[in-house]
Amino acid sequence: MIDYTKRSTYNYYLPEELIAQTPLEPRDSSRLLIYDRSTKEISHKHFYNLIDFLNKGDVLVVNNSRVLPARLYGKKEETGANIEILLQKRTDLKNWKAIARPFKRLKVGTKVIFSNKLACIIKQKYEYGECDIEFVYDGHFEEILAEIGETPLPPYIRKRLENKERYQTVYSKIDGSSAAPTAGLHFTPELLEKIKEKGVKIVEVLLHVGLGTFRPVKEDDILKHDMHSEYYKLTEENANIINEARKNGGKIVAVGTTSVRVLETCADENGILKPAFGETKIFIYPPYKFKAVDHLITNFHLPESTLIMLVSAFCGVEETLNLYNLAVKEKYRFFSFGDAMLLL
Repeated sequence: MIDYTKRSTYNYYLPEELIAQTPLEPRDSSRLLIYDRSTKEISHKHFYNLIDFLNKGDVLVVNNSRVLPARLYGKKEETGANIEILLQKRTDLKNWKAIARPFKRLKVGTKVIFSNKLACIIKQKYEYGECDIEFVYDGHFEEILAEIGETPLPPYIRKRLENKERYQTVYSKIDGSSAAPTAGLHFTPELLEKIKEKGVKIVEVLLHVGLGTFRPVKEDDILKHDMHSEYYKLTEENANIINEARKNGGKIVAVGTTSVRVLETCADENGILKPAFGETKIFIYPPYKFKAVDHLITNFHLPESTLIMLVSAFCGVEETLNLYNLAVKEKYRFFSFGDAMLLL
């Protein structure tokens, strides 16, 4: 019998060469593994075939968060030692949650200089390199960050990204993420237009993705895992559109685990969505009864991550691992710049 609470339950073998290092062009040319949960049928298509599985009256839910240039390189004021800071979440005008490397070299009170316009002070230290920092700057903070910050690609991507916009979705609008909501990277403006023309509504939600999304679960018992919190927002207008579609028999298609987390945070026991905003720490793992999501579009995730646990809750653990093993066998591309699944 499968133990849902064991971290090792969500492990699988992945050859390193299947970790995608660069995005495909065009965006929607990536492969799409389709799994129908009711019939158990599996098929292999391309992402541009997605439109064939959407119907008039359905709602496609996308996360419009935009990735910040959140990686900063600086030097310790007193020694000149190199320091890397990865921004995670803004807590007020000047203060941020961040990850610092190398962590041991930093003490509370250390000043890190990034440029003649920007520096930060380490205010508090936590586990896993996490810390609170306060920025000191001369000018407009967002402009300085855009000038000197770099796109924080995940650690498993080792190739330099020539076009920074390829780590943004084409519908990204609101700055705040430390990582891209990667299922959405496959959409092109043309594909979105065709989807609209078919009578499918496209609704935007917001969830600022934190770097915790890449942090593997450390606890052997996943129930002891401290889930990272992320800022989310669902407007009244968009909640009403989704509720109306569901009432009329339309399917709710979540693009990515981030959209799922917003919808499930905002849904009541009957699947009715209520507008809300704030911080969510929702941790979805088996067994979980989904209230607001019918279909899920998602990439292939890291072993033992909270993301594969969410997919396992949606599909079933055995089914998910079978799909992942099949994807390995069929040489699908994995992780952020990789291929996708449509789970019906």
